[in-house]
Amino acid sequence: MADLALDVKGLSKSYGNKVVLDNLSFTAATNDFSVICGKPGNGKSVLVRTIMGLETVDAGSIIVRGKDVAKVSAGERNIGYVPQSFALYPHYSVQENIEYPLTLSKATAATKKEAVERVAELLRIKDLLGKKPEQLSGGQKQRVAIARGLAKTTDVYVLDDPLVGLDFKLRERLIDDLRKTQEELKVSFVYLTSDALEALSLARTVMILAQGKIVQQDSLDVVYDLPNSIASMNSLGFPEANILPGELSGTIFTSVLGSTKVKMDSNATNVVAGIRPEGFFIGSGAGSIDAKVGLLENLGSEFAVYFNIKNSDLVTVISRTDNESLAKLKSKNVSISYKPDAVVIFDAQSGKRVGQGVSHV
Repeated sequence: MADLALDVKGLSKSYGNKVVLDNLSFTAATNDFSVICGKPGNGKSVLVRTIMGLETVDAGSIIVRGKDVAKVSAGERNIGYVPQSFALYPHYSVQENIEYPLTLSKATAATKKEAVERVAELLRIKDLLGKKPEQLSGGQKQRVAIARGLAKTTDVYVLDDPLVGLDFKLRERLIDDLRKTQEELKVSFVYLTSDALEALSLARTVMILAQGKIVQQDSLDVVYDLPNSIASMNSLGFPEANILPGELSGTIFTSVLGSTKVKMDSNATNVVAGIRPEGFFIGSGAGSIDAKVGLLENLGSEFAVYFNIKNSDLVTVISRTDNESLAKLKSKNVSISYKPDAVVIFDAQSGKRVGQGVSHV
């Protein structure tokens, strides 16, 4: 069993008749970068607040290094916290902002000095320590906010979407900083976000949050390649996966893409199919079908290509260096093919994975 820094069991929280956290459970190993990824409205903010002790729980355990802290005050939980907003005190210097949580906990001057030096080195802000927040750029402010959260010496840190609102280049740099920081500290980072790209960039372990529950927890590769539900497939990946209605007859699934032979893991008959954008490619071949090209969206290294087949809007991705495929798009009417093993079959009622495509028919 992994060396656990955080073990959350059966966490439940309701407001009146509204259930926000529903018997939620997950684990976070020491020296791991865990990302909890879920769309807005699925309980992320409440989960953060309950872990940090800012909200009481109706039921469940929050075990930090073997000790249940679910009923312990926030200040006694020994969990580091990096909030979503900068929340820097304008009248304090950068050094004083970083020291502030340690001052509240009555840390010694030597402890504060060591902590400031450690995190300032990690986040490359040593030259900013004497400045005030008004003298900092947005990226510098966020580095200071992250440093303040990491100043506390502990085994587990909760990071609540700390890069939200920053521009793309700043986020890219800070993502790299966060990865390196976690690797140097060798502690548990639990990072919560609604941004699938951040999850893909940061995570070694991914947890999918949907409807107040963790519906899947595994390594990044497993969750991405083998989503156990529609919620899991849609929460991880950009652009989002294509979800296609269709009919299952024996081992043949038929949709606007034509017919695909599938291997079923259950006897479900009311099913839908999911296929990630990279499961399609431009060009004729086995299982190809005529499509009308619509919007071409520049994603940097790739283009998202939105197309229509029999009144169904779908999306694929093409590398910006794939000149052959990009040239074909100019006609607006193209052939689209797909990889059968990229087709995942889900139960239409429960949303759970029940099969996978194996070949064209």
